[in-house]
Amino acid sequence: PDISSDHITFVYANDIWIANRDGSDVRRLTSFSGQELHPRFSPDGSQIAFTGEYDGNKDVYVVPIMGGEPRRLIWHPSADLVRGWTPDGKRILFASSRDGVPYPTNKFYTVDLNGDFPQTLPLARAEEGDFNQDGNRIVFRKIEGWETEFRNYKGGQNLPLFIANLDGKSVESLPNDNTTDRNPVWIGETVYFLSDRDHAANVWAYRSDNRSLTQRTHFKEYDCKNLSAGAGMLIFENGGDLYTLNPVSDQEPLKLQINVEGDFPWVRPHWKDVASEIQSADLSATGKRAIFSARGDLFTVPAENGPIRNLTNSPGVADREPSWSPDGKWIAWFNDEEGEYQLYLMDQFGADKRKITLPSPTFYYTPAWSPDSKFLSFADANRTLWVTDVGAGTTTRIDDEGFAHPVRTIYPEWSPDSKWIAYTKRLTSEYNAIFIYSLDQKKSFQITDGMADCTSPAWDIGGKYLYLLASTNYALNVGWLDMSSIERTIRNGVYVVVLNNEFPSPLAAKSDDESTGEQESKKDTSKTVRIDFDRIGERILALDIPVRAYQAVIAGPENKFFLLRQDEYAAGLALELYDLKEKKLEAWQDKVNNIYVSGDHQKIMIQGSGSYAIVDAGSKPSPGQGSLSTRGMEMWIDPVSEWEQMFHEAWRFQRDYFYVRNVHGLDLDWVYKAYAPLVKYARHRSDLTYLLDILGGETSVGHSFTGGGAYPSIDRVPIGMLGADFEVSDDRYRIRKIYTGEHWNPGIKSPLSGPGIDARTGDYLIEVNGQNISADRNLYSYFDFTAGKQIRLLLNDRPTRDGARLVTVTPVSSEYQLRQIDWVESNRRKVDAWSNHQLAYVWLPNTGDQGYNNFNRYYFAQKDRSGAIIDDRFNQGGYAADYIVDLLARPLMGYFSNPIGEKQPFTSPGAGIWGPKIMLINEMAGSGGDYLPYMFKKRQVGTLVGTRTWGGLVGIWDVPNLIDGGYITAPRGGFFNTEGEWDVENKGIAPNVEVVEDAFTGEDVQLKRAVEIGLEQLKAQPLHLLPQPADPVRVSRPVKNK
Repeated sequence: PDISSDHITFVYANDIWIANRDGSDVRRLTSFSGQELHPRFSPDGSQIAFTGEYDGNKDVYVVPIMGGEPRRLIWHPSADLVRGWTPDGKRILFASSRDGVPYPTNKFYTVDLNGDFPQTLPLARAEEGDFNQDGNRIVFRKIEGWETEFRNYKGGQNLPLFIANLDGKSVESLPNDNTTDRNPVWIGETVYFLSDRDHAANVWAYRSDNRSLTQRTHFKEYDCKNLSAGAGMLIFENGGDLYTLNPVSDQEPLKLQINVEGDFPWVRPHWKDVASEIQSADLSATGKRAIFSARGDLFTVPAENGPIRNLTNSPGVADREPSWSPDGKWIAWFNDEEGEYQLYLMDQFGADKRKITLPSPTFYYTPAWSPDSKFLSFADANRTLWVTDVGAGTTTRIDDEGFAHPVRTIYPEWSPDSKWIAYTKRLTSEYNAIFIYSLDQKKSFQITDGMADCTSPAWDIGGKYLYLLASTNYALNVGWLDMSSIERTIRNGVYVVVLNNEFPSPLAAKSDDESTGEQESKKDTSKTVRIDFDRIGERILALDIPVRAYQAVIAGPENKFFLLRQDEYAAGLALELYDLKEKKLEAWQDKVNNIYVSGDHQKIMIQGSGSYAIVDAGSKPSPGQGSLSTRGMEMWIDPVSEWEQMFHEAWRFQRDYFYVRNVHGLDLDWVYKAYAPLVKYARHRSDLTYLLDILGGETSVGHSFTGGGAYPSIDRVPIGMLGADFEVSDDRYRIRKIYTGEHWNPGIKSPLSGPGIDARTGDYLIEVNGQNISADRNLYSYFDFTAGKQIRLLLNDRPTRDGARLVTVTPVSSEYQLRQIDWVESNRRKVDAWSNHQLAYVWLPNTGDQGYNNFNRYYFAQKDRSGAIIDDRFNQGGYAADYIVDLLARPLMGYFSNPIGEKQPFTSPGAGIWGPKIMLINEMAGSGGDYLPYMFKKRQVGTLVGTRTWGGLVGIWDVPNLIDGGYITAPRGGFFNTEGEWDVENKGIAPNVEVVEDAFTGEDVQLKRAVEIGLEQLKAQPLHLLPQPADPVRVSRPVKNK
């Protein structure tokens, strides 16, 4: 919200509203499907500046308080977030990451009311702030934390608020005791802001003249949010209500009574085709129909004839994981209409519904029918495997996996006679083994020995064989979180288990002989599965199928099975069919996501990227055969009911998936009672996202993220960028710098650099596509809707048309990668120059694939340096970077000689830098970017320089999506150290040498100090690689002189 002398303004239902100062006479100022944010009154109260998403991008707009067409002032693909006005009312202050490197953090800019070329404030980074009444000082918050709702956060992103003197370029910090302080505003000589130093976020006052600090509000239940000021008054939100506060009185905050009336199109119940929102599927008994779950409803779709049927029609209820019984009579699924998931059955028309109560409240995964349609087996959130007797309605525990691994493997596979369940279970070695559970004996048997990683059991429907995958190169993949597992593809062999000693090997050599009547009479045609567990390991046979990256085995018709294979760099999976009798492997189809088999094993449904096809299981289909049309999966959507279900589900996810059972001591029932009643006031999906973010934040944990979901669609107009910095000169835009993309970066294209493009630093932009370019109009407005399209530029070294050059270029949609690689290469060159070629420089953007690739590219190419600067700043995390630390810490063991050239010996190990290692860290390094400096410090590899890291060392995986495709995370694992203490999370890693970023110049004082320390350490302990010694004399045999 914001406040002026006569009015207040606020955002509700994603639109901007205005009312009288007391909350009366509410009217809507804007109405659009995109986001509208941060309304701020001009100093005279006549206009409101705001951030609008009218063309798919967040830009700065202004609108009169009486209403009218909002006027656009900014064109740029980066988000431009309104923060306020200059005190004279001539310019609007906004934050943008347009120049942010190497991570898109914001800086402050101003733009005038005609939309001129934005002016940059001289602050290195700034997120939100407010000018004093003279306009010569600004109070600001340097960064936006990664998680604005992280309650009781104490990590490195808890920076103080700052006051910058824009004339003298001096900075002072406000008192901060490792608290989260935000929303600073200025009234007179007092800065008001929100702080959680009293546990809940409240309004605090700081006198800049005497540095005194006073708490002004004392809310306990809800946080105060979105503080703003105007005309001597404060306004803020608390618990969904708006309050005003007179800062010079002793009165309590005044809750405004606001009655918002209007049409809210985003909450109107409506029909929608949800074919694009399918979350799970199955195939009917004979393949005549498929069943899908989409947006919380269940649909059946005919292979050829008949209508699409919505079987559940249940707005506000999640119907998930449908499974069709092999006899065709029943569909089983999970439904949460009573507040917790239960197992339900119905017939193919959605009638004869029956509930089976499950033993514990949690999330459940796909139920698998027994072939006789009498039992169901399924797993839950905690990897417990269950079996339900459908007739009796009883559910029994079979086993549990024991590890919350990101890859779920404990799925049930029923034997053809419905007496056995095969499943994969992770052993204490974290290798997978195959188990078989006997329903008669109520006992499980392990059939693989754990010396290979075995997965994906599948019964041959003849009852004699079990197929499975086994990997003997699983190896470092057991450390699934470790970077050392990257680029180590798991290759699986395909095996068959002969279940009984009496059964012949399917691999026995063939011989054409006459059969006897006696032999014919002994042929077993029953489907009874007889298993001899004694020495069963000796009956596991490798099939003559190449060892590849197979992902799954799926049983087909008798003596046939399907394989899904992942090829490197391939989109989707390759589908193959293997005929055990003929020993033949047949390629079927590429770009497959999954397949589903009918109950009689005669049909399969192939899922591609957004497509489905039902085909015969025994013969390869032709392209396009059996294509299934899912258009017409219409359902009645009631957004408010959906949002209530999703809030409840998000709350259950915290209960069911959070990595410690006490949820950090949070009273989950209290949280639900506090926030659930607010959902009914939501009028846009963004309102729900806001509440879900707060819900997750109450758990006081890092990696509590929410996003996605069914937002209204908006048209996106891509703005073309030229990959350059510009300045205004002679009423033209002139190129100040061209970003070339450097070398060896094939994915980064520079529009103004390359063969045949004659663009130079200092050139003026004269025309674009024949249109004159003038600096009295925003530069990027000339490049609206040009990204990815060829345009013609007229360039000149003078601000005139005479003598200009015509250049054809293709603008890009973002300059981010161009600016990032320029920052990296600039740092590398600086380090090289400052250290006189003695120190290498390596920046790690994350500890995922990109960080792994960056390390490999830059570290080894500079192995001739004596030491290294490893830059972990702005590291976005990923894996646990053991690979990097192992290489940084490896000692020099010796040399191998080189007999040619200058005889420079080969070091052993051959890949390494043997001198000092300095690691740069800051508050924008987190998760894997926290753990990397933790390992670096614990192993005493070198010196940490910079500021404390984020402090978020929990992992997120395993949590299902919400029914509209949105998500909320619940961390699944947290880190504790070798002393048995929870560590790093909500603390971060402190540097050995603290160096704070320069707030004004942007000069990289941290990098400079790191180089100084590296050189000091090299001077104290010089690195001397040894030359080859004198040739050895090892022959002792005397030689007789001639």
